[in-house]
Amino acid sequence: MPSSIRTCLWFQDGRGREAAEFYCSLIPGSHMGRVFSGDNGASDMGGGNFAVIDFSLGGTPYQILDAGPYFALTEAVSISVETDDQAESDRLWYALTANGGQESRCGWLKDRYGVSWQVFPRRLIELTTSSDKTVAARAMAAMMKQTKIDIAAIEAAVRAPA
Repeated sequence: MPSSIRTCLWFQDGRGREAAEFYCSLIPGSHMGRVFSGDNGASDMGGGNFAVIDFSLGGTPYQILDAGPYFALTEAVSISVETDDQAESDRLWYALTANGGQESRCGWLKDRYGVSWQVFPRRLIELTTSSDKTVAARAMAAMMKQTKIDIAAIEAAVRAPA
């Protein structure tokens, strides 16, 4: 049964479909869904064209409302991607930061469309939530110093002598 719940991202610049297609090309198991566009005719919104784009990223439903400059994307809504390994994290990181994306801290970035993402290998969660409090603290401290997550460096920090 298709999900009736999805996260909606408001785009301002008419590039919503382009963004959805780009995201679907990056994440395995993703696909484009319905696309509806037209003139919204709402006088309080200033009229004009809009588009609603449904898509799924790895089985999780999303929607883009491409409807003009009324609301800006912020880091308050972001997409978190837990990958199988460092190579997959690196592939996504470099694709999402290319062509105008911006790196941030602790695996966070903003893509060329202004959407905020956190990309990290699954191993990061294993280390930062370890029942061994020393391991968890060292992993967290190492992560906090990073931009793109480097799991080998975090594992080295966990193994370092006290």
